[in-house]
Amino acid sequence: MVHPVFHAPRTLGQRAADNLTKWAGSWTFIISFMLFLVAWIMVNAIWIVFGKTWDPYPFILLNLVLSCLAAVQAPIILMSQNRESQKDRIRAQYDYAVNKKAEKEIQEIKNQLDRIEKGTSSRKK
Repeated sequence: MVHPVFHAPRTLGQRAADNLTKWAGSWTFIISFMLFLVAWIMVNAIWIVFGKTWDPYPFILLNLVLSCLAAVQAPIILMSQNRESQKDRIRAQYDYAVNKKAEKEIQEIKNQLDRIEKGTSSRKK
């Protein structure tokens, strides 16, 4: 039996959060973002020589871009993680219920075996 939460259609925001989390948590993103940062710094450093730069050292515009990215990206990733946590809680509750049922059935089997053992031992005497 599968819980209805796993089959519920996801909203556009939920799909976007899941996709962003998948992308932002990949090596592809990390490497491409590092290349973007290096390119930004190099272009500005080279253009300083020619007197043309849009973000001179200490790269305040770059810091603003990174801060805005972090401010937007973090809550979106947290939304996706919260949804996964909810699914994990449901799975854990289901596993607990299955384990309790299995424990009860095992106890019943053990009781039956004890009764059978008592019955066979009383016949031997």
